[in-house]
Amino acid sequence: MPNNNLRVFEYLSDAAEWTPLVKLHKTVNKFPHADVFGKLEFTNPMGSVKDRIGRHLIRKAIAEGRLKPGDTLIENSSGNTAMGLAMMAVEYDLKCKIVVRSTTAKAKLDALRAVGAELILVDPSLPPEHPDSYNRKVYTILKQYPEYFFPDQHNNLDNNEAHYLTTGPEIWQQMSGKIDYVVAGIGTGGTLTGAAKYLKEQDTGIKVIAVDPVGSVFYDYFKTGKLVKPSGYLIEGLGDEELIKCVEFAYIDDIIQVTNEQAIKYARLLAKQEAILAGGSSGAALYGVVSLLESLPLHKPYRIVTVFSDSGNRYLSTIYNDDWLVEKGIDLQNV
Repeated sequence: MPNNNLRVFEYLSDAAEWTPLVKLHKTVNKFPHADVFGKLEFTNPMGSVKDRIGRHLIRKAIAEGRLKPGDTLIENSSGNTAMGLAMMAVEYDLKCKIVVRSTTAKAKLDALRAVGAELILVDPSLPPEHPDSYNRKVYTILKQYPEYFFPDQHNNLDNNEAHYLTTGPEIWQQMSGKIDYVVAGIGTGGTLTGAAKYLKEQDTGIKVIAVDPVGSVFYDYFKTGKLVKPSGYLIEGLGDEELIKCVEFAYIDDIIQVTNEQAIKYARLLAKQEAILAGGSSGAALYGVVSLLESLPLHKPYRIVTVFSDSGNRYLSTIYNDDWLVEKGIDLQNV
């Protein structure tokens, strides 16, 4: 395992790997039969797990001649992939345009503008089939500008490959190959199923549990094979309004649903009890871990890994702000 403290990086993106794995204590202390470890992906240079795919998608496209300096890349993102792509745009002299929901945390939008990304804000209330929706706006723009490079983080399996090549092997080495469960939120699906593919190749006994917000389509499709009508939710970076290719259900053993209140409550607990200031998707992941542990028999020990995808610094004005929660109809007694 490389010691990044001793390395000198040629590019900032070279540092997007070997994030710490930290044992949790107070948030899981009622489960003495389990050791739970969180992978702190917010220690990546741009603050999230998505730095890994930003680097992989862009470097691979350049190496294959599909992208060159001066080109324009465009992507739809809740903010974190956008930051990873913006980092790569700076390093490789690309223009970067990001389609993002207008309700995305202001800190994310400000950060994107600060590193030179051009933002195209869309109305989050539009149905996914609308040409100006978050899901379709990029395709509308590509009809006018077909020369733009579209990484397509939701359907490009290079997303999953980035985690198969890096996140999965890191977890395996950091855990010395002793893993019972991996629990993580599911957004594009790249992190969880890409890492899961690698880990299951090493040990077929490892179980992989996804966490999906109420309002997303993944949970019901996994459980029943049917698509439900999506509805809105507050947690950024999780779930989707339609099925996407990077969610490889074959590598998922079960899915746990999480409400806005549950995800926010556990994000706040993570900060107060572990001093880990992370985003709502990390709260959702911790909720998933606790739900899993409550369902497991006590007769054996368990070793569980979860992923804390991004920093809570990006959500100080939202999920960590009581006024914002009240505005959104969240009962503060529940968080």
